[in-house]
Amino acid sequence: HALPPSPPPSPPPSSDHLLPKRAEMLSAAFAVHPAAVAPRLHSVRQRQQFCAPIGTATPRRRLPVAMLSVTNAVATQSRESAPAAPRKLSFPILVNSCTGKMGKSVAEAAVSAGLQLVPVSFSAIEVPDGKLNICDRDIHIHDPSESERILRSIAKDYPDMIVVDYTVPDAVNANAELYCKLGLPFVMGTTGGNRQLLNKTVQDANVYAVISPQMGKQVVAFLAAMEIMAEKFPGAFAGYKLEVMESHQATKLDVSGTAKAVISCFQKLGVSFDLNEVNLVRDPEEQLAIVGVPEEHLGGHAFHNYHLTSPDETVSFEFQHNVCGRSIYAEGTVDAAMFLHTKIRSGADKKLYDMIDVLREGNMR
Repeated sequence: HALPPSPPPSPPPSSDHLLPKRAEMLSAAFAVHPAAVAPRLHSVRQRQQFCAPIGTATPRRRLPVAMLSVTNAVATQSRESAPAAPRKLSFPILVNSCTGKMGKSVAEAAVSAGLQLVPVSFSAIEVPDGKLNICDRDIHIHDPSESERILRSIAKDYPDMIVVDYTVPDAVNANAELYCKLGLPFVMGTTGGNRQLLNKTVQDANVYAVISPQMGKQVVAFLAAMEIMAEKFPGAFAGYKLEVMESHQATKLDVSGTAKAVISCFQKLGVSFDLNEVNLVRDPEEQLAIVGVPEEHLGGHAFHNYHLTSPDETVSFEFQHNVCGRSIYAEGTVDAAMFLHTKIRSGADKKLYDMIDVLREGNMR
């Protein structure tokens, strides 16, 4: 006899009462970051090697010459005519200032990339014996008041030198004016300062420079996509309410340059928002409990969340990018310096660039 059919499964219990309140959406969004869920497991894993080294695979039997097809002949010709791999760049780079965590990370990334680290930097912070050891290299630290005299002298010893600036927001414009006065090409990684004046200073001096509020490669690509959307669909989010939360280490004094750039795009998309409305999180306890920053990265992280809500609160959009550590910025900065060195050697007419220009060039390692 056939068994009677099983009764249909009962519907799952309603979870409406578990939905978070709208006010909790930002903190909930941050908490889903993988590092927050398993902070001890948050580490960059080393790339796995290929299963077999190059050259160990069994070679195929060669076909007779008469059996070569037109396709193979074209492919062979393409390989022969393909340009040789670009020569590895090596040029002097001066990091100002190496005493900061970001500057030190850039110096280490520069050495790793095979660049020549100029053994000079500037800082108001006193260091033992006036020297800082980075990658087994002694970097002599001088007071910023001596920067013009020393840079002028150093430039004679290192004529191809590129300066990278990771100092403080209040020094951005004065430092840029000095670099331009001495004709030194530079990468400005420091945020803050008067950015319009900064660009004008470089343009008037006709000096090569890369200036960007964001040096992380993937974040730059996200910013480029935002700019394209703002250009192609102006007013698309008119009437929407924007909430912005950004969390950085306590030593970061100003609003994130990345947040400013993204907010500018949303404004072009029709959103009314003032920078004073940004929710800056700098308290470590809040970063742990609300934002979900892993404890080991409290001293170096960049978490951003942008939440859009329709006028009738029936539609919402959320954009989020979270970074732990500084390696993404350090590597991007070195890429920018390499890009600038290439432009100088080629005698490019354009002098002022940003990281989107670097990204378009395809110079990312």
